[in-house]
Amino acid sequence: MRRKTNGIGLALLILEAIMKQLLIVCLGALLAVGSVAAQKQKYGVTVTADKKANFSAFKSYSWDTVSWAAMDKSVNQQIVDAVDRELKGLGLEKRESGPTDVQIRYGAQRRTDTDTHADAPATNLPTYAVGTLVVLMRESGSGKEVYRARVDKPIDLAPDKIMVIIDDVVAEMFAKYPTRTKK
Repeated sequence: MRRKTNGIGLALLILEAIMKQLLIVCLGALLAVGSVAAQKQKYGVTVTADKKANFSAFKSYSWDTVSWAAMDKSVNQQIVDAVDRELKGLGLEKRESGPTDVQIRYGAQRRTDTDTHADAPATNLPTYAVGTLVVLMRESGSGKEVYRARVDKPIDLAPDKIMVIIDDVVAEMFAKYPTRTKK
């Protein structure tokens, strides 16, 4: 038997169907976000290199004045020095002025992560410092990004250890440089 509906009844049926679909979508989104949030943080180096770029043609570089420098001036200098050493080891010459093949910039950030998987009360979970460093290489003429290296890593903030950490991390970032991996 067919049920008779008036305009208001039909509108309510449509609204009910829409609300059910919206509820299903919201629950799905909540589950997806929850599963991502439950994953343990991954640390390490990620490198992206333009496969079309001729890295062996890059012979000179300069520092882009639009870097996102570390707040601590000594840490900033240590990062710049470490990147300079790696680029020199790859055969690139640093130029303070004049035309260059590529421009370099970096960004550094420090954050505090919480170990949510620790065997501790929720109110007393252990925290630790994590450093993020991103180094970008762009072609000077076009501004096209040809190399990006990013590292996220727990760090020891002790002044006597930070220099070694920076040197090691920057070396890791350039270990996958295209001309280095071809050798």
